[in-house]
Parts: sequence; C-alpha cells; structure tokens
Amino acid sequence: MSEETGATPRALRLLVRGFVQGVGYRWSLVREAERLGLRGWVRNRRDGSVEALAAGPQPALRQLVAWARRGPPAALVQQVDEQPAEGPEVAEVEAMTGFEQRPTA
Repeated sequence: MSEETGATPRALRLLVRGFVQGVGYRWSLVREAERLGLRGWVRNRRDGSVEALAAGPQPALRQLVAWARRGPPAALVQQVDEQPAEGPEVAEVEAMTGFEQRPTA
C-alpha cells in the first residue's frame, strides 16, 4: 500500500512511567490496541515501567499514545516516552496478527 493512502503500517515503541504496574494497565492497553486494530505487544519492565511496541496506521497509533497518557482508572501515568521502532522489531511486530501481553523484561 502506498504512503499516500496513509495505510502503510508504522511502528512505535512506548515507555510508560508512573504507577502503572498492578493496576490493569497492560490488560487495558491490549484491549485499546485491539479496538484500534493495532498489532504488537506490551510488557512490564523490572524498573516499574511498562513498555509497548505497536504497529498500524498512524491515526490509530496517535490514538493509542493519547490513551497511554491516561491509562486505566487506577493508573497514575507520569510520563510516556515514544519513539519510532526500528530494525528487525518492526518486521516482527508488523507480521503479528494481534496484540499480546509478554513476560516482564
């Protein structure tokens, strides 16, 4: 698909900091990503943050980032860092068929 149509998949890596573990953040992010038709994964990190890699149309990615800044009701999001995903991880996530929770890294 061409870049002009806006349908070319893109990928973003998100790192979410704050009170985001033990509050249903990952589960809720999976549900939101699925609602938006995105592919990818989310996982807790040992430093207390949550990391996600998402691929799909740019408008849907922007909506996911906006949701990530709020999170589920019990979360207290302090910061969301986003950066374009690069390299082999982009091909991996674009080949996925859905959005999944992964083990803590």
